[in-house]
Amino acid sequence: MIENLDNLQPNNLYYHLNKVINNERRFENVFQAVTRMILGFEGGIKKITVNGRATYDFQLFRRPGKHIIGMFDEINSFVSFVKDAAEGGSSSEMAFVLIGEPGNGKTYFVDYLNKCYREFTTLGENRRYTFKFKNLNLLGGYGKITTIESQTLEDPMILAMNLYQSKDDNKEFLSKAGATDVHVNTFYKNYRPLGACSDYVLQQIINYCDGNINKVINEFIEIVPQSISESQGTLTGKYAAKDKITSSSVDLLGDESITRLLHISDTSNPYRFDLRRGALARVAGGGIHFADEIFKNKRDLVQVYLGVIQNRTIELEGFKWPLDTLIVATSNNSEFQRFLEEKEQAPIVDRCRVTYMAHNTNYKLQKELTAFAIGNRDKTTFTNEKLHIDPNLNYALSVAIILSRMPHSDKLTPIEMMKLAAGEVAGEKSIKTLAEVIDDLNRETDITKRFGQKGLGHRNLGRSIQILLERSGTQEGKCMYAGDVFPAIESVVLDYVQEPNERIKYLNDLKTAKELHRKNVMTTIFNAYMNEPQAIEKDVLNYVNMIIGIDAKNLGSDKIWTYRDPQTGKLTSIKIDENFIDSVESRMGLKSKEQKQSYRTTISKIYGQKMIQDANYDFMDNNDLVKAVTDVRLKSDVAGAGSLVGALSNRTNDENQKLYNRMIDTMRNKLGYCQTCAEKTIEYFCTQDDTN
Repeated sequence: MIENLDNLQPNNLYYHLNKVINNERRFENVFQAVTRMILGFEGGIKKITVNGRATYDFQLFRRPGKHIIGMFDEINSFVSFVKDAAEGGSSSEMAFVLIGEPGNGKTYFVDYLNKCYREFTTLGENRRYTFKFKNLNLLGGYGKITTIESQTLEDPMILAMNLYQSKDDNKEFLSKAGATDVHVNTFYKNYRPLGACSDYVLQQIINYCDGNINKVINEFIEIVPQSISESQGTLTGKYAAKDKITSSSVDLLGDESITRLLHISDTSNPYRFDLRRGALARVAGGGIHFADEIFKNKRDLVQVYLGVIQNRTIELEGFKWPLDTLIVATSNNSEFQRFLEEKEQAPIVDRCRVTYMAHNTNYKLQKELTAFAIGNRDKTTFTNEKLHIDPNLNYALSVAIILSRMPHSDKLTPIEMMKLAAGEVAGEKSIKTLAEVIDDLNRETDITKRFGQKGLGHRNLGRSIQILLERSGTQEGKCMYAGDVFPAIESVVLDYVQEPNERIKYLNDLKTAKELHRKNVMTTIFNAYMNEPQAIEKDVLNYVNMIIGIDAKNLGSDKIWTYRDPQTGKLTSIKIDENFIDSVESRMGLKSKEQKQSYRTTISKIYGQKMIQDANYDFMDNNDLVKAVTDVRLKSDVAGAGSLVGALSNRTNDENQKLYNRMIDTMRNKLGYCQTCAEKTIEYFCTQDDTN
């Protein structure tokens, strides 16, 4: 049928058919497109372990720049959902709904997905096309309307499969256009009828052309690329829940257009309905519809969603327009719970794949989220002077926020839970214990009691940073000092957390976060005192290497052990200092020989496991060991931390003043502090009022 392909214009249906047949353009439904976008992304999938369980990490969501952090289970659920729908499973007749506490990233996840999809469809073969009817003035009855674009942005292949009344005639048409039987069968897997107005106009054109399909295609049909506009809501659109008075089904479905009725002579013409007034028609051609806070909508609007989700059609006064749309929705726990209590609303829930989104519980990943909240632009004071950020600020904020998300457990303390969730060492406790705790919690019928479902959200984190910036101390000192984080978070808890039991828990978690912050400060002070940025790391590794070497067969009488350093690959010698080893273990409360040997065995096992995975592992996540080594070194060098506190507090003599000045200099030039946070950190170290 296509004789002179070279003479065809790119906006001709035959030209488009040829491109699709030759795999230069795609004909696929939205589920297939989204699945291909995720699984076909460079780097694809990585297999990882989260909270003791193997899972998959999809690299599309980890692209450079501001990307999705964590959400491993939720992303796995979503990918499984769209893949099942792409393969014709029951998911194709359902909506994907994320339910969770405010500020845990639900909306950001959907916005990020939409952004990726828009970028994906700008690429050559991924471009989505639709069609419009032109020269309508020849038909008569349309007034000044001369062109009509498919209202639901239907794919040209849908038009090609509906040119004839008979399915066999349509298949024959595709075969004559160059499609093989395999092509035709593949196309018909995504077959759907034309929408009411497209079908009505097409029949009028066919009648005008006396059934000459070539004339119909060449003179009345034009293929155009879909608009990819975030602001217009085409391809990816959002409908946010409104109040009961202002919301209407028109916002979703569209309504009769008075303007069109002034031009259209036949009042039974379905084109009198303007579907583009609604949010659904603009994403009906292989787009993503985002229903924000879906269960906040009034009940009749939720019923509209039920019809759309189940039947994938827009229905107005008996007319139907089929949709090719992925529907993703969000809701907070309280609204969803309120909705469930109304038993008559059960059918809508049956049509949803519900996923409960937890807060991020990995404090290492939280550091990235905290960095996003702090902002990547240069901070300035009210007087436009540069604002410094304390090196401990991110850690203090991240730990405080994560601890609020750790539920109560008899098996693990909040710190142990936090460390294990981040893949770190937590004394004798193993990752299996955390997995057991999570499994037990996730059996709770009350969703809010499950792991990570309760806690301070990202918005509360943002408020804490805002309060920190407001402080006169921050503005005058020109520094966001980490120690000021805790009163800022306390203020947020008191002002924004309404439940008394939750408030008490969060305030207790804040005390625990202060303890971890103090240990962090101790490490900083030790490094500053030693005038060496990695002093404590080196001493911790020295202890680890000593307890491994103390039982070595090649250890001579001089107690010097030679080993190959896994970090550098070079032979290194170390003199084993048994007094140092005993002092460190005594600081940790290990008195008997059996206790010490048991602890050394544990450290040796960790060494063997961690070094295989990461040759640069430094044991700095073992807070008890780090604190013990710090205390021992401070004691051996300056007769204990108390003496260092005294020396730094009482600077009436020159020696103490020189020590103070040298440490400030090291902190500023080697550790990333400014004058303000260096002085405040030393002052905090010298103040023992909140020491546990």
